[in-house]
Amino acid sequence: MNLPCKLRDDGLDLYVRLTPKSSRDELCGVDMSADGKIHARARVRAVPEKGAANTALEKLVAKSLGVPATTVEVVAGGTARLKTVRISGEAQDLQQKLKQALSR
Repeated sequence: MNLPCKLRDDGLDLYVRLTPKSSRDELCGVDMSADGKIHARARVRAVPEKGAANTALEKLVAKSLGVPATTVEVVAGGTARLKTVRISGEAQDLQQKLKQALSR
């Protein structure tokens, strides 16, 4: 499986397509956009107002990967559906956790 992420020295950047106002919070697989880019699909119950959906996404990613919420941050796409989430930590370990989380 191709993972929607880029390894960094201090962790990884995860590319996500976020759907707010969903019936539940979940990471639900991987999609390819029309331009060929791969994104993880995420759904959150929070509404897209005042950063609530971004905060919910950060918490969801942290919980799904089993990392502290303080190590997860939306760094690009604050008001867009396509976002970049930076996760700090050991890149190879995070990549394995991401692979497991997306295959559930």
